[in-house]
Amino acid sequence: MRIAVYCSSAPNIDQVYLDLAFNVGVALAKSGADLVWGAGQVSMMGQVARGTRSQSGKTYGVIPERLTSVEFVDSECTELFVVPDMRSRKAKLEDLADAFIVLPGGIGTLEEFFEIWVGRSLGYHSKPITVCDPYGAFAPLKESIDYLAEINMMKTGQDNLVNWCTTIESAIAACYVSTP
Repeated sequence: MRIAVYCSSAPNIDQVYLDLAFNVGVALAKSGADLVWGAGQVSMMGQVARGTRSQSGKTYGVIPERLTSVEFVDSECTELFVVPDMRSRKAKLEDLADAFIVLPGGIGTLEEFFEIWVGRSLGYHSKPITVCDPYGAFAPLKESIDYLAEINMMKTGQDNLVNWCTTIESAIAACYVSTP
């Protein structure tokens, strides 16, 4: 099992999010899964990889060629895939992963989350998608999504294609369960 984790690479974020990412990596490896991620060594991206490797888990990084010159690449990954651009990166992450966990992050994380969710909704894949948000960073987003579903701006059942979890344990467990 390989689980892709989408999360922040932003500097200067609160330590609780760095710890969250590290602990997700630890739990992921303890569950027997390997990590697929954006190959970054900074912020939450770096921490999830370090957490995975702390438990002897494998880490599969996917990075666009342009970002390799920014000294962003985690050189300790088990296998590194260098791709031409961000679109290729997302496709490779989806191809390598059996499930997805979304941790708090910014516009890049949200863009990856929505793309993988739309792909699931349209039947391009049937892989579990889980948002792990123990500190409520995405609470306003979840409220907005619930409201969009309530006013029928979403097709019936689309909101049920994502598991929203507040614990690492439930997020990892959701990756091993098929969703409708």
